[in-house]
Formats: sequence, structure tokens, C-alpha cells
Amino acid sequence: TRLEPIEMPITDELDLHTFRPAEISDLLDDYLAECRRLDIPQVRIIHGKGSGTLAKRVRALLEKHPLVATWQSAPPEAGGWGATLAVLKPVESGESN
Repeated sequence: TRLEPIEMPITDELDLHTFRPAEISDLLDDYLAECRRLDIPQVRIIHGKGSGTLAKRVRALLEKHPLVATWQSAPPEAGGWGATLAVLKPVESGESN
């Protein structure tokens, strides 16, 4: 049985706690593309602290993602090592979103 996609408002924050690990790569791809389309320049991705496996996976994806300029651990007041901040590359003039 295939589930229908759930419509969610796009904000500058994505909490991965409700998603399965197998969904993370496609989810991040779609989320970052939509944030860029909506002109959201920086995002906070909440992956939790746990064992650190999800954080490593998220950061590996961000490291090679073509829309991401930089990323870093969130400051303590924004989740510390349980979240990652990513700055998206600006849209080049003449480039379509």
C-alpha cells in the first residue's frame, strides 16, 4: 500500500524525527530545493543527538549538495550538536528556481 504524500508548510526548520532513515536523502533534496525556491537563505535541520549516525548522514549529504554553500553545528541555543545549520547558495541571476 502506497501512502499519499503529506503536505507540510515549508519553513526554515526541518525536524527529521518523524521520518524514516531511508527517506532522509530524498527529503533533504526536496526540502533544500523548495527552500531555495522560496528564498529561504538558511535552514536548521534537527536530527537529534542520539548515536550521531543521523547527524553524520545529514552532514555528508549537505557537504556534497549543490545548493548548500556552508553548514555547521547549531549553536547551543538552537540545538547544539542535535541540529545542523545550512546556508544555501544564492540564486544566480538568470537562473530559474
